[in-house]
Amino acid sequence: MPRKKPEELDKEVKSETGDDSPVKSEPKKTHDAEITTSGDGKTKKVKLDLEIDTSLKDLGPNPFAYIIHLARAVDAWRIFPRIFITTYIILLYKCVIWYMNLPNPTMEQSGLISIVVGAGAAWFGLYTSSRK
Repeated sequence: MPRKKPEELDKEVKSETGDDSPVKSEPKKTHDAEITTSGDGKTKKVKLDLEIDTSLKDLGPNPFAYIIHLARAVDAWRIFPRIFITTYIILLYKCVIWYMNLPNPTMEQSGLISIVVGAGAAWFGLYTSSRK
């Protein structure tokens, strides 16, 4: 089926309504855009007609509202960061007690404790900056 020109469509609508008054329809949003063609660099103005459906659709209650509420509560309570910090504190405590009970610590053992204690600054920085 060949495409019809806009003038032909207007004639059909006027003949169906029986009068020459313009057809009343929903307002359309128009937008002017400039498009640069390739090659010679000429610009051409094009008028675009956009139809946007802004009507609200009632889809009923959200079936995932409880899960969303639970996720927000878990996020507000900050459960996982607190679990990670608690685990780090226990690890740090056990490592420091182990290191202090060594009679003659080696360089490798000192390096391990230095890394575990130094990681505490990174953990604490991540924990305090994770607040929105």
